[in-house]
Amino acid sequence: MDINAAGFLPALLPVALSPGASFTLVMSRALGGGRRGLYKTLAGTALGIFTHALLLGLGVSAVIIATPAMYGVLKFAGTAYLLWLGVMLIVNGIKTRHTTPLAQLTSVSVKQAWLANVLNPKAIMFYLTVVSQFAGQEGGVSHFLALACIHVGVMSIWLIAISHLLIFSAKKANPVVLKKVVNLAGGLLLIIFSVHSATQ
Repeated sequence: MDINAAGFLPALLPVALSPGASFTLVMSRALGGGRRGLYKTLAGTALGIFTHALLLGLGVSAVIIATPAMYGVLKFAGTAYLLWLGVMLIVNGIKTRHTTPLAQLTSVSVKQAWLANVLNPKAIMFYLTVVSQFAGQEGGVSHFLALACIHVGVMSIWLIAISHLLIFSAKKANPVVLKKVVNLAGGLLLIIFSVHSATQ
């Protein structure tokens, strides 16, 4: 295999480590559902990454990008979905009360995390324009899946570490206040990301 993993890692790090939709969903689920919520969101995001790799390896992503109507529909669907998730997080943040169990306030599932990643036009463009450069001359499905494994590994290590730092280690913080802040801020960030994506 002529995969350029050494070159892919520095290109991946700014994307994997920057706050985005996955980061926002992971922080919310880690707070609302604990470690189980964290790992469910990570699993959905990882499935989304592998889906992008598979679609790119099969040539589907290139067809979508080359067809303005298809790409426009996907972009609209992705923007609408992220907006909906953002609004749901804000609603959950507003509804947070001292009498409400935290685990009941967040409803991001594996499927929702997967959809948030798969419908993200920026993720499609990242795999089409960046990842494809490091998959070697053959660029087969196995090459893209191998690079996706690196992506999932880096993303998982980073999000687990930052979750422990910001969420699980905040033992002295009021969990209700923390929940409200994370959901409200996360919801606003998702809305900003979706609007920014729609205008690009």
